[in-house]
Amino acid sequence: MNKSELKPAVVFEQFAKINQIPRPSKREEKMIAYLKEWGESHGLDTKVDETGNVIIRKGATPDMENRKTVILQSHMDMVCDKLVDYEIDFDNDPIKTYIDGEWLTAEGTTLGADDGIGCAMELAILASDDIEHGPIECVFTRDEETGLTGAEGMKAGFMTGDYLINLDSEDEGEIFVSCAGGRNTSAKFTIKKVDAPAGLFFLRAQLKGLVGGHSGDDINKQRANAIKLLGRFLYQTINKYEGVRLAQFNSGKLHNAIPRDGMFVIAVPHDVKENVKADWNIFASLVEEEFCVTDTQMVWTMESADPEPVIESGVARSFIFALQAVDNGIYAICQDPALNGMVETSSNIASIKTSDNSIDILSSQRSNVMSNLDNMCATIGACFRLAGAEVKHSDGYPAWKMRSHSDLQRIVKESYVKLFGKEPIMRGIHAGLECGLFSERYPNLDMVSFGPTLRFVHTPDERLLIPTVQMVWDHLLDVLKQIPEKK
Repeated sequence: MNKSELKPAVVFEQFAKINQIPRPSKREEKMIAYLKEWGESHGLDTKVDETGNVIIRKGATPDMENRKTVILQSHMDMVCDKLVDYEIDFDNDPIKTYIDGEWLTAEGTTLGADDGIGCAMELAILASDDIEHGPIECVFTRDEETGLTGAEGMKAGFMTGDYLINLDSEDEGEIFVSCAGGRNTSAKFTIKKVDAPAGLFFLRAQLKGLVGGHSGDDINKQRANAIKLLGRFLYQTINKYEGVRLAQFNSGKLHNAIPRDGMFVIAVPHDVKENVKADWNIFASLVEEEFCVTDTQMVWTMESADPEPVIESGVARSFIFALQAVDNGIYAICQDPALNGMVETSSNIASIKTSDNSIDILSSQRSNVMSNLDNMCATIGACFRLAGAEVKHSDGYPAWKMRSHSDLQRIVKESYVKLFGKEPIMRGIHAGLECGLFSERYPNLDMVSFGPTLRFVHTPDERLLIPTVQMVWDHLLDVLKQIPEKK
């Protein structure tokens, strides 16, 4: 298969154009300008709000003018992650895609199908003159990935539809009807760096090649977290040998991704350096056995390093103890039988950066029960506070609660059964969808979320299952035909 054979062509053509436009989270100006110019050039009612969200309205096709208005919604930003040795300027360079069997993926970077493929479907519908639909509003929000800034800044009345279809889901055949709320917890250890005592040997350790993934939707897949693994080794080492000093620790990039790689620099007494190297190799072997199913491409290196200032021993020790102790992964499973064993509450230690005067830690907590989200944040915060860190919690975003009586859910389900001869899975997702914020500002809005199959999102291994794009496209167009008339 080559790119000219991708189906539906109208969707993949739009996606290819989108991937030429740099659109990192919080830096979506080029995409905003593109959408505004695109809508206006097609003679469509196009508006940009003060936050940077774009709405493009299109009237109904003949004989469908009296149907309820449908909002199609996607976010325009993408998670920009890359392989360590791949060169790209995400602010200026396009994403380079290629076909691998039935999958579309990218060279060395995230693909941008989260949520560029949703944006592409919206533009394909707007550009068409042969698709039946009632009045539609295509909404493109900014900065979904790093703070839901677009949805948070959207004022009531920007959207006017009755139904909303969010095109930001990653499993074809699954219709999402609720989502988790989330909040970030940051911790800061104030440090002083001092000259290392005489007689120490410096070692630089690096771990890479982990699978990583989405910090919410993939948190139940038992994938390794680079921060926790490196922290484990440091905890083991400082308790085994006297005089070990920490110089730096860096791992992870994004709050919403499981960290795939990381490094630290330590100084150890000359007489134990070979022991520490041996311990590293043994530890690597044991961890590879632990994660022999999920993370099969781990790369462990430890080599000598140039001397550098080290962190005061007391603070460094407290930091390492906190890394060992802090909760990571699943905390609770949903009790509501309707949510069918979905993860309810979780936490992901996402990134650590060492500077000359601080160690900064960012973590992400999620829950579809807001009281337990508070509890999870408090648990993470308490751990770091006990270790002497300054802790802050973000405002976060709300959960989207499942609607017990939903006309849109019924329409979407019936359409799927008609097209594919089987029932879709109707479930919640342990990730943040903008639907949670929309439900606060538009309490009467009936919403669902669906999309084609994506794997390894928020990582350079991100890939899109090509045949599912056609399935979702067919489903979406049929749903638009089934929208009822206004009463």
